[in-house]
Amino acid sequence: MFEKFANIFRIPDLRKRVLFTLALLAVYRVGGHIPIPGVNSQLFQQFIEQNRGTLLGFVDLFSGGQFRRMTIFALGIMPYITSSIILQLLTVVYEPLAKLQKEGELGRKKITMWTRYLTLGLSAVQSFGIAISLMKAGSFVMNPGPGFILMTILTLTTGSVFIMWLGEQITERGVGNGMSLLIFAGIVVGLPRGVVDLWDKAKNGAWGPLTPALMIALIALMIAVVAFIVYVERSERRIPVQYAKRIIGRKMMGGQSTHLPLRVNAGGVMPVIFASSIVTIPQTLLYGLRDTKGFGATLRALYWGEPLYTVLYAIGIIFFAYFYVSIVFNPNEVADNMRKYGGFIPGIRPGRRTADHINEILTRITLVGALYLIIISFIPEWMITGIHLNHLFRPLGPFFERLPNWVLNGLGVNFYFGGTSLLIVVGVAMDTVNQIESQLIMRHYDGFTPRSGRIRGRRGW
Repeated sequence: MFEKFANIFRIPDLRKRVLFTLALLAVYRVGGHIPIPGVNSQLFQQFIEQNRGTLLGFVDLFSGGQFRRMTIFALGIMPYITSSIILQLLTVVYEPLAKLQKEGELGRKKITMWTRYLTLGLSAVQSFGIAISLMKAGSFVMNPGPGFILMTILTLTTGSVFIMWLGEQITERGVGNGMSLLIFAGIVVGLPRGVVDLWDKAKNGAWGPLTPALMIALIALMIAVVAFIVYVERSERRIPVQYAKRIIGRKMMGGQSTHLPLRVNAGGVMPVIFASSIVTIPQTLLYGLRDTKGFGATLRALYWGEPLYTVLYAIGIIFFAYFYVSIVFNPNEVADNMRKYGGFIPGIRPGRRTADHINEILTRITLVGALYLIIISFIPEWMITGIHLNHLFRPLGPFFERLPNWVLNGLGVNFYFGGTSLLIVVGVAMDTVNQIESQLIMRHYDGFTPRSGRIRGRRGW
């Protein structure tokens, strides 16, 4: 294995790309320790810890913990992600933008330019909102006033634009997707803290006599969850496609058999991100009313581990899984392109019937992918805080009080990966390894796998 990793540094171009990527990630981490002037970061960090189940905790996840420390990179990559999502949705409803996307490289460059401008605007708006919110809180700001607002807007906006530039440079001149790697780096940096936390719990017997057994089960569960994610992320449904023979000039073209791959989890982590944002927005907007009689009970019902939160989160993931797939994949367009080039699915008529057949298969596997996302998202949350079934209305609530305490209140484990974090880390790691693998094989080097010399394609379902 060490020999295979050494092959990376034997290729000058690949070595430069890897070192360039590591250097920019180091710059990103250094910037994550430079605080914003005039903010009591320690007090703000305690506030975020108390509200980690809200939208504030969600933003902190994608900033790699920099939002809670209120550094110059506090906004993280979220403005760029939001801008990309907005433009992606607009390509569906705004026809000129959809035509621009089909123009090839020139159209993609224009959309990228608009994404940058939109990121700049969103960063400025969010920075202004953060500055005003910190001033209203009072204790977080040392010297409130217009100067603090301008300084915060300038610092956070510049930091967000610089992060966007880092990601684009990694994508263009490094290895892997730059934006994904920045999120990956922010999440992975918490690994030592998670290991230390588990070690302290094992040493102090935090779970009583069952501590050793639960610790072994926890480690086994972590390994099993990662293996499960890798399996599903590489799974796909392959629809056989046959191309008819055609004579073009003096050559006979076509006649080959191939397949149309449909990913089980075509939406990736986006349904989880959308669902998390929607569910946590009421908690953030109504946080100031948490002590009132009417809104207080509603907000408490939307906390982590509460049954209402669990149900709404699961429904949101299923909805956005279908919504996102409907945006990125169009069965009618695929069927039309297949018919233009003389392709057909055996036993299915070209055209409308083919589109309906693809849509039917896509509907079924999208449900499987949504259920998979639900399982991965809820496992860490239930381990941290449990599922509070005893908070259900009578007579169901008292019935569930007989369940073990670790079911109702969790193990209190500071699970290193949240559901969204785990999906991002595993997905980014696989994509980056695949890119390095392809670079090695292209230059006649063995890949990371011992027998075939390359990572296998996605599994067929």
